[in-house]
Amino acid sequence: MITLTDKGAEKVHEFLASQGSEVATAGLRVGVRGGGCSGFQYALAFDQERDGDVVFEDRGIRLLVDKPSLPYVHGSVIDYVDEMQGAGFKVDNPNVVAACGCGSSFRVAEEEEVSAV
Repeated sequence: MITLTDKGAEKVHEFLASQGSEVATAGLRVGVRGGGCSGFQYALAFDQERDGDVVFEDRGIRLLVDKPSLPYVHGSVIDYVDEMQGAGFKVDNPNVVAACGCGSSFRVAEEEEVSAV
């Protein structure tokens, strides 16, 4: 399961409404891709549901996850932060065992068991 904080859900709602997206099929895509100094990077995007997606719903928002990414992000909480360094979505991921200094990439314990997207 993946969840959103209140602020995270509010920002996703705002964006989807401003784009005129169909809430029944649109949502926040949560995935990973290989890269960065620690091995993986998050890939967050506003998107439509695709065949094969695992879909979670939280606070009226659809969270779309491709099956290869699911083991890396399962259990994550997505927040929206507005800090001096900038504003954006932040993923609190219980699967992360190490992250780079700037926080843009991460490593999980079972990397060798699951291939990168």
